[in-house]
Amino acid sequence: MKLSRRRVSAFALLAAVAAFPAGAATLRWGNDGDVNAMDPATRQETVQLSFLANIYEPLVRRDRSLGLEPALATSWEQTSPTVWRFHLRPGVKWQDGSAFTADDVVFTVKRILSKSSSMRAPLSVLKEARRVDDLTVDFETFLPDPILLQEQTNLLIMSKAWCEAHNAAEPAFIGKDDNYALHNAMGTGPFRLVSREPDRKTVVEKNDGWWDKPEHNLDRVEFNVISSAPTRVAALLSGEVDMIYSVPPQDIARIRQTDGLKLLETPELRTIYLSFNVSRDELPSSDVKGRNPFRDVKVRQAVGLAIDEPIIASKVMLGLGHPTAEMWGPGVTGYDAALDVRPKADPAKAKQLLAEAGYPSGFRIGLDCPNDRYVMDEQICTAIVSMLARVGVKVDLNAQTKSKFFTKIGAPLYDTDFYMLGWTPSTYDAHNVLYTLLATRNGRRGEINDGGYSNPALDELTEKIGVETDPAKRTAMIRETIRIVQADAPVIPLHQQVIVWAAKNNVDLAQPADNFFPYRYVRVK
Repeated sequence: MKLSRRRVSAFALLAAVAAFPAGAATLRWGNDGDVNAMDPATRQETVQLSFLANIYEPLVRRDRSLGLEPALATSWEQTSPTVWRFHLRPGVKWQDGSAFTADDVVFTVKRILSKSSSMRAPLSVLKEARRVDDLTVDFETFLPDPILLQEQTNLLIMSKAWCEAHNAAEPAFIGKDDNYALHNAMGTGPFRLVSREPDRKTVVEKNDGWWDKPEHNLDRVEFNVISSAPTRVAALLSGEVDMIYSVPPQDIARIRQTDGLKLLETPELRTIYLSFNVSRDELPSSDVKGRNPFRDVKVRQAVGLAIDEPIIASKVMLGLGHPTAEMWGPGVTGYDAALDVRPKADPAKAKQLLAEAGYPSGFRIGLDCPNDRYVMDEQICTAIVSMLARVGVKVDLNAQTKSKFFTKIGAPLYDTDFYMLGWTPSTYDAHNVLYTLLATRNGRRGEINDGGYSNPALDELTEKIGVETDPAKRTAMIRETIRIVQADAPVIPLHQQVIVWAAKNNVDLAQPADNFFPYRYVRVK
């Protein structure tokens, strides 16, 4: 039967209405850096885990205010001091239509704890996961763990059958190995991956088979990588995108004064810090031969005293930073305001310490820094270069995209002498920082201790904090670790940054203090 053009157009209109039901919307947003991989076991990095949490889900998730709530598990209890039993949600389907079961949880835990995973640290207390029945699984820990629930909120469950069918039963190292899961995804979450163009655009669409009741009204989300800050802001101002995740401080006033746009600002739990490689006998980027200057605590202390962090926070970051003397800030369990007292910058004292350490004329060193990850990251590193030059430490800045930066400084290469990094404790507890960033690397702990620092006294306290259930005793031990780190200076805490997003006025969203961007809370009016 031949159809008229008018009837063809009518059919096309009806098809479009069916494909995009009333209330459905598209969100287009931009960020300066991309997600490194689609595999949630490959990197402890906020942008990656945040994006993937829209596709994959944990047993227990965070709500709008970062409280805990049921997700793939409906309830849980401890059957012994070292065994947690999780009761799984019935009727959950993977996005390919297969059933979610305890086998997937056991598989994911085993995969996370493998040597090739970069997500081992938060779950290193786990001895094993055991299937009880199709909808029940036990987690057994080596020792009692008072914060296990908080530790597993980034345990994004993967399909055992899907991984095995695509030869992805083991995670691949980003930049070293490759497999199907690095480029593809298939979860139980509110959105499903549609297309992936690394460093350009990644698209997800609503998962109509999601078990939960959607709070969002999104049909499609387009994540655009726009590395240039002026271009990113221009895309928002022109309406090309509806929201930008990373707002340059210098453009805040302009956006605030633009009709139809709004700024969203909240203090972040992340701490930005400098760290040193103390594991190498000689630093390849240094002109000091036969020894490593960073092994001398006086040199590390001198670096700290040379840096005028209040100037960085106020002038470079335009007020979007809170100077700190601790590796975790307000909002993290273990934060101690009384010890958060940063020594005033003292270049004269820094020069004295360098001379006492045997470097009266200073030395040369390379500094690794990302240029698309944190608020004004490259500009901060540039300011640090100038500040260190005043005390004789001549710094060669190596600023690069986060994908290259993380691959260079992190496991398994640990190819860095001196670096700037940021960290949000995924458990919102000081133990995560101690265990992951500062404890001696031993194959389980110290996974992001990229400089190879080792302090037996700090290790002992870290292990005790991990199993201590008495809040007062635990707080006292955390306080002692702060004192040790401040005295030994394996890291130089700089600041906690302020999260600044911008969006059209018709976009409602949640802005958690962990800088995650959950699509499930977005509504476009």
